[in-house]
Amino acid sequence: MINVLVCGICGNMGKNITALLDGDSEAKVVCGVDIKAPEGANTPIYASFNEVKEKVDVVIDFSSPVCLESEMDYCVKNGVPAVIAATGYTKEQLGYIDECARKVAVFRTANFSVGINLLVKLVKEAAVFLGEGFDIEIIEKHHNKKADAPSGTALMLADSANSAFDGGKQYLNGRSGNTGKRGSEIGLHAVRGGTIVGEHEVMFCGEDEIITLSHSARSKKVFASGAIRAAKWLAGKPAGKYDMNDLLADL
Repeated sequence: MINVLVCGICGNMGKNITALLDGDSEAKVVCGVDIKAPEGANTPIYASFNEVKEKVDVVIDFSSPVCLESEMDYCVKNGVPAVIAATGYTKEQLGYIDECARKVAVFRTANFSVGINLLVKLVKEAAVFLGEGFDIEIIEKHHNKKADAPSGTALMLADSANSAFDGGKQYLNGRSGNTGKRGSEIGLHAVRGGTIVGEHEVMFCGEDEIITLSHSARSKKVFASGAIRAAKWLAGKPAGKYDMNDLLADL
């Protein structure tokens, strides 16, 4: 049985992780870390990683970048792999994740949906096939409580398309005012409203035709399920940085 620590256990995604692992034959939640720990919780919940007493085999983090340093310090010190599912990290924090991955197994992807990861592959193939003759625009939509924009998934899709051009295209986040003629950039546009779970649309706009590749998540359970799959796969892995491509290649 794999013992799981959920960072951000009191949030929506943390609750989904707990619910999906209830009665699971391979993994169980043994504790959580959250600054909003309620009284009378069935699972031990700590305000910081320094307080954790349970034996932990893997951490699943759906919290925020604020927790990164204390979380990774705990993981490196105790040799515990980490599944990092939060987004909005700075370049410095991403560098810190890479540094820690040399000491402990770290699984990180901007989106744990299998469908999104298929979309990433299709976007690259489309960009390679269509080339410079098509402008690329990405539209992402999320609920009104999402703090970062553009989404990590939108950036992952942009990177996938940009890899077809050796990373040579710049990213333009939205447009305002007299911006002049469009260049060779990849445009990213964010919509925030209501309870939208997550929608991503990649448009390849050519002369007299538009090709659109899209994905719509109808429930946050798809992300929680993917994170759990990653946690089960990551437990016991040697130090290194892993992502969904590694997991899918192992199936």
